[in-house]
Amino acid sequence: MAAQLSSMNLNGFAHWMKIQAGEETKHGMKIYEHLNARNGRVVLQQIDAPQSNWKSPKEMFQDAYQHEQKVTESIYNIVELALTEKDRATEAFLQWFVNEQVEEEASTNEILQKLQMIGDSPQGLVMLDAEVGKRPA
Repeated sequence: MAAQLSSMNLNGFAHWMKIQAGEETKHGMKIYEHLNARNGRVVLQQIDAPQSNWKSPKEMFQDAYQHEQKVTESIYNIVELALTEKDRATEAFLQWFVNEQVEEEASTNEILQKLQMIGDSPQGLVMLDAEVGKRPA
């Protein structure tokens, strides 16, 4: 998404997505470290290449928001499994992710809602691009 946004000269949106990608990598490593600390063995597998073309920034943020909802559901499923297995350490560990997903969904949805409000306005898109470009690294 960041690459396409950069190619569209929407560098504020691209900046936001790059920071988001970095956060997601950190979240993955947090799970990786937890599993290692619990004497698990992490086996990384190939994943499919991500989508690389969208019609608009609005479509990108719709996809990003839906993906965050999917991640939330996956975390909830793992929490349920931890509860069933009486794995209190994993249950406690996952509470950070449960709380984090509230913020993840909210921030993505906020941008999506603003994109829906501005519609096809190029001026609105440029203004929103500048706003989201202020996201701290």
